[in-house]
Amino acid sequence: MPDAEFPHDLTPHSAQDDLTTLDAEQLSLGYRRGQFDPLQVTQAVLARIERLNPAVNAYVHVAHDTALEAAHHARQRWQAGKPLSPLDGIPTSLKDLTDVAGMPAREGSLTTVATPCQQDAPPVRRLREAGAILLGKTNTPEFGWKAVTDNRVHGATGNAWNTALTPGGSSGGAATAAALNLGVLHQGGDSGGSIRIPAAFSGVFGFKPTFGWTAQWPPAQAASLSSIGPLTRSPRDAAAMLNVIGRHDAQDPYATRGQPEDWGVEIGTPLTGLRIAYSPRLGQADVDPEIASRVARAAERLAGLGAEIVEVDPPIDSSLEMFRKIWFTASLGVWKGCDARQREQLDPGLVENAMRARDWTSLELFEAFEARHRLTQQLERFHQDYPLLLTPSVAVLPFALNHQVPPASQWHDWEEWTPFSYPFNLSGQPAASVPCGFTSQGLPVGFQLAGARHADVHLLKAATAYMDAYPTAHPAEPYRPR
Repeated sequence: MPDAEFPHDLTPHSAQDDLTTLDAEQLSLGYRRGQFDPLQVTQAVLARIERLNPAVNAYVHVAHDTALEAAHHARQRWQAGKPLSPLDGIPTSLKDLTDVAGMPAREGSLTTVATPCQQDAPPVRRLREAGAILLGKTNTPEFGWKAVTDNRVHGATGNAWNTALTPGGSSGGAATAAALNLGVLHQGGDSGGSIRIPAAFSGVFGFKPTFGWTAQWPPAQAASLSSIGPLTRSPRDAAAMLNVIGRHDAQDPYATRGQPEDWGVEIGTPLTGLRIAYSPRLGQADVDPEIASRVARAAERLAGLGAEIVEVDPPIDSSLEMFRKIWFTASLGVWKGCDARQREQLDPGLVENAMRARDWTSLELFEAFEARHRLTQQLERFHQDYPLLLTPSVAVLPFALNHQVPPASQWHDWEEWTPFSYPFNLSGQPAASVPCGFTSQGLPVGFQLAGARHADVHLLKAATAYMDAYPTAHPAEPYRPR
């Protein structure tokens, strides 16, 4: 059982809600045994979305009719003993930066239109082919530019644990949906922490794969930083989702080969002898004391599970300025692609970033990429001795909605409170946020595991071992403070 007290109930209240608490493996087993079917499960999830989404604004589009139609066909396949895959009939959401045929992709921007997309992005196509039930689209900041989730089209998404606080971003809608069991599998995207940050703020598992192992198209604004990945309630569900979306696709020019046939192949094997470097501050960051204490405890617990924990900082250069050079230049690209009227509609913070990038020289950008290469080399060398690296996922606790940084802080940009995430986008490594307890106020805390490129299966193994031994909890209802 979870080892903290909470300010609100964690137990679902109805038999219908019980179906929404099952993971992908449990649902597939139930379908196979005829205990329930995809249509019943989809109806339960849709009912839960209808009831709870108004309080949190996780979904910005719900494909009610097409989801039920897909669930009806999935039920027929399971009854005939011919499911398309283990994900056949599993309720799934997509981030609103992702093209889904028949659904709009507003990308959180007034510069876009509500016309439905005509084709599926690669991960959506594979999920559809596997029989997953596509529930709808989850909220994101404009073009995913910041680490909180609010925009001028759909408004802000609230944190499931306290709706007055942000769930982080940019995959904040997906994280809140995962925390509240508004679906089983949730697709996010991560260019600077956009899966791991909201996973930590929401108390769910979020995984950014090795760059190039999950195909995407159209490309993200900063395509060389971005990876598609899952936000789920467990690493096992994440591995099941990656077994579908984690495949090469020629439509993505950044896509690479070499993905594991089974992303969960090492799940369930012991951690004995696995060397994990533990860096409490990554050499420089200030971390909230409650986060630091929960992450330190997680390191001790992993040692108790057989891992060899060594407290050491990787010898890496500071990556903040190199990341900003690339990230803000992507914002400049968005701004340049807009006409005068559209520029007035853009998020002011995105425009501010773009204007900062406009003053940089080509030499400065070149130097940022050279620094990125050095960082990648430094981390690859470090992982020769330490297959995994453990850090906090974020430096701060969830803060008030509609702010890019904690209101009482001296910070200006979101990158300043997320020093643990973007280094691993620059290096292209796999990284995950794993829930590891709660603060005295009942807010979730996560630790990050990062691994060498292409070591995704080791990371999933360690995360699963931890969560099997120390399961987390999820709220039955969004907590709305008075």
